[in-house]
Amino acid sequence: MIAAPMPASKDPWAKRFVHAVAHSIKLRLVLVFLLLAVAMTGVFILGAQRAFTLGWKETARPVVMDYVDRLAKEVTGGGPTPQVALAKALTNRLPLKVHIQGPSVQWESHPGQSAIYRQRDYWGGDQNGQTILRRTTADGHTIVFGIDEASFQRKSNNFGMAIGALLLVTLLAWLYVRRLLRPLDAIGAGAKRFGAGNFSEPIDVNQKRRPDELGQLAVVMNTMSQDIAQMLDAKRALLLAISHELRSPLTRARLNTELLPETPEVAPQRDALTRDLQEMASLISDLLESERLAGKQHAALHREPTDLSALAQDVIAELQSRHPAAVHVQLTAKAEMAPISVDATRVRLLIRNLLDNALRHSPEAAQAPTLQLRPIENGGVEIEVRDFGAGVPEDQLLRMAEPFFRLDTARTRSAGGVGLGLYLCKLVAQAHGGDCSICNAHPGLSVVVKLARA
Repeated sequence: MIAAPMPASKDPWAKRFVHAVAHSIKLRLVLVFLLLAVAMTGVFILGAQRAFTLGWKETARPVVMDYVDRLAKEVTGGGPTPQVALAKALTNRLPLKVHIQGPSVQWESHPGQSAIYRQRDYWGGDQNGQTILRRTTADGHTIVFGIDEASFQRKSNNFGMAIGALLLVTLLAWLYVRRLLRPLDAIGAGAKRFGAGNFSEPIDVNQKRRPDELGQLAVVMNTMSQDIAQMLDAKRALLLAISHELRSPLTRARLNTELLPETPEVAPQRDALTRDLQEMASLISDLLESERLAGKQHAALHREPTDLSALAQDVIAELQSRHPAAVHVQLTAKAEMAPISVDATRVRLLIRNLLDNALRHSPEAAQAPTLQLRPIENGGVEIEVRDFGAGVPEDQLLRMAEPFFRLDTARTRSAGGVGLGLYLCKLVAQAHGGDCSICNAHPGLSVVVKLARA
């Protein structure tokens, strides 16, 4: 059946992302790579920070204290009182900020920034940690040194660069994984072709001389498809051979049956034997027809312009000998329907099987089956046959067109034949580039067959 377009998803993006990740190996591999990179970065940073924390403070503290002593001496010019001019020259030369507090000088180099660097947080809570960046002059002034935060903000774009690099690495990883797993798409498409019975086009194998694991999987699947194709060909050949060989003895048996005397004592057995032989001949014909239609490219199809309305009326008249109720079948077709190019013999078989199935499952008191012929947009035609019987359980609808599938286990003709009728209808529809759909019509069963334009 023609699938309807999928509606746009209304799920939130997070739910769609989780669903995409859950159903995509590519996305999961990229996420694994990213998580691994983040984990390794975190381990490296934490490890380095831990290593520096253990020995850095104790090693660098005397060096920093000596440097701060030199800075304080430069700000005071060697005297007891800090000089603002010298402090300004120092902050212009170095990325530092200076805060001077005392009886005669009150000055701050960067009044717009946050408070001076809190050495207690950085160097510990002991007395040395509190005074490492603080100096007191002989005349009672306090000089506190800190880092100019603005200089770091101007010069440091490491975070943005890191994010950009991470995004670039993510994109490159995604493209590489997508290229790496591209054979999976070919393998999936090949599996679908094999499942549909098309074994003529093998899966393309990358690096044919030295294939990787996915290439080896493609080679194994190609070998499997060849084995399946050979088994199916052998099965078809055996079935066709048996069917052909059975036709001759069946013909002789039917001829011998016709030669039996038509006496009252022999007539019932003669008629029963004739019906059984006819049923066996029909079964063999259906088997041969199914194998022809299931062959490659439906080579047995012979299209010609056909008036489907006239063809349907002929089939209804033909069925009246077996089903007297066929005279009440309602045929609906547009008068302006143009002839369509189809295989008339196969379409006749299709309509006959559909009507035969509908008549067999229509109770005597129910409405007669209906047959509708409708043109469709692509230049093809739609054939719908509906009965008004009991219908089919919903869980059995998808299996109705399988070969030899029957709802009951009885093998009587009145109970439903051998299960090839709807299967043949599906093959005829597919041979014409169409499809066959079955659904309950409440009451009864509706079978819709679409035949595409040649």
